[in-house]
Amino acid sequence: MSAAQEIVEVKTQSVAPAAPVSTTPAQLLAIAVQQGADLQKLEKLMDLQARWEANEARKAWVAAMSAFKANPPEIVKDKHVKFTTQKGVTEYDHATIGHVVESIAQALGGHGLSHRWNIEQVEGGRIKVTCVLTHVMGHSESTSLMAGADDSGGKNNIQAIGSTVTYLQRYTLLAATGLAAQEADDDGKGTETIERISESQAADLQCMFDEIYPAAEIESQRSAFIRYLSKSGKVQIEKLSDIPANMHKQAVDLLNSKRKQKQ
Repeated sequence: MSAAQEIVEVKTQSVAPAAPVSTTPAQLLAIAVQQGADLQKLEKLMDLQARWEANEARKAWVAAMSAFKANPPEIVKDKHVKFTTQKGVTEYDHATIGHVVESIAQALGGHGLSHRWNIEQVEGGRIKVTCVLTHVMGHSESTSLMAGADDSGGKNNIQAIGSTVTYLQRYTLLAATGLAAQEADDDGKGTETIERISESQAADLQCMFDEIYPAAEIESQRSAFIRYLSKSGKVQIEKLSDIPANMHKQAVDLLNSKRKQKQ
C-alpha cells in the first residue's frame, strides 16, 4: 500500500433543538410530592393549579360562546297577545319561553354549554331573575334583570309574579346569549329583521297614553302617534309593540312633550 493515508469523511447531521415542553401546575405538584416538598410549597402549587384550571375553563367558555354565536339559532316571535283593560287595548308579539328555551338550549348543548335561572324577590317586592351560562369545564357567567309583578290583564298576585318571572327568564336568556327575537313572517325569506321595543316598553307607552288623554281620545291619538312614527322612521308600524327599539326614546320624548302641553 502507498504511504497515503486513508481519509475517512465523517458526515454530521444538524439536529434542531427540541421544543420546550410545557409543564402544568399539576405536573409540578406531582413532582413536588415525590420529592417530599413541605406543606407551604404544596399549598402554593395547589393554589397555582386552581388558578390555572380556572383560566383554562374561562378560555374554553369564550371559545364555546364564539362558536355558538358563529351559527346562532333563529328566535322568532311566535305568539300574539291582545287583551283589554279599563285603560284600553294592549297587544304585542313575543317569542314564547318554550320556543326560546328549546331553540337556545339545543344550540348551547352542542358547544358544551348549559343554562339555569336563579330567582329571588328583592326589596320593594321586585323580582330578580339571573340567567347563568355554564361550560362543561366549570366556568360560568350570568346576566340579571329585575321588574315588578305584572298585574296587567286582571291577574291575581301569583299570576302576576309568574308572568314577570317568565318574562325575565326569556329576556335574560336572550341577553346572556346575545340573541334577539325576530319578527315572524310568512315564508322566512326576504324580510329585513328589525329589533322592536320590549313588551314592557310597549305597555309603558300605553300607560302614558292613558295618563295623558281621556279614554274617548286614546285610540285616535294612539293611531295618529303610530302614523307619525311610521312616517318619521320610514318603517311599517301597526301597533305600539312594532316600534323599532332605536325609536323608543323618540316615542317617549314625544309623549312627554304632549303631557307638558296638556298640563
